[in-house]
Amino acid sequence: MTGPTLRRSFDRAAEAYDAVAALPREITVRMIERLLLVRLSVKRILDAGCGTGGAGLSLQQKFAGATIIELDFSEKMLAQRPVQPNRRWLGIGRRPTRHPVCADFQNLPVASASIDLVWSNLALHWAQDLPKALAEAYRSLRPGGLLMFSVFGPDTLMELRTASSSGEFRVNQHFDMHDIGDMLVHCGYADPVMDMEKLTLTYNDLGGLLRDLRAHGSTAVPAAVPPGLRPRSGYVRVMANYEQFRGPDGRLPATLEVIYGHAWKPESRLSPKGKPVIDIRPAP
Repeated sequence: MTGPTLRRSFDRAAEAYDAVAALPREITVRMIERLLLVRLSVKRILDAGCGTGGAGLSLQQKFAGATIIELDFSEKMLAQRPVQPNRRWLGIGRRPTRHPVCADFQNLPVASASIDLVWSNLALHWAQDLPKALAEAYRSLRPGGLLMFSVFGPDTLMELRTASSSGEFRVNQHFDMHDIGDMLVHCGYADPVMDMEKLTLTYNDLGGLLRDLRAHGSTAVPAAVPPGLRPRSGYVRVMANYEQFRGPDGRLPATLEVIYGHAWKPESRLSPKGKPVIDIRPAP
């Protein structure tokens, strides 16, 4: 999808998004568990592609007192964020520490070296230029800062891709975790760690899967017309092809490949005389 089309899709999904956001919430829990293994001093967090702000409370609990910049390119998604009351006028509490910003994570409106933790849950795979998005995150991080993210991998919705082998459905192509690891190294990140797991959702019928995709903002096509389809016969053909995957429990599976990654922005190195060491690399 193009940027404007994708934005309209998420705008339409915003109001009902939290009701179907079980998967992002679960991935947030798993990312927080990984974050518990990391020693990091955090005062400022950038949640890139925050959606309705589901991760904000978890990050707030983990890093008490940290300022969280919640960034998304859909204003309507940001409008669904839980309201954080300002009790300063009562003489108690502090000013809100979660701040919404409507922007694209490929062009971050933050100062260079100003962020301790860039967090992104199931969002970066929507970037039209993933290397640029990773480079922007690198620019925003302070030396010693951490990028932590999750994205969908290439086996996501593999059943739907197979069932629509004649092109009836448009299924997004996602990067392999090894390719993403290479991108991180190319941007200058240090010690990238990548891992992957496959999750399987099940449905009574294909229509249930399509409704879920639309509710998550994954398609800009009206619910009555599956994405990429024109004649009704194409939809019927995909339904028939998908039946090969129906399991012993009588339900249709939908595979999700979730890739997790984190990497550091290296600390500045000094020579024995205390001067900065500058690496010189050939241009790509």
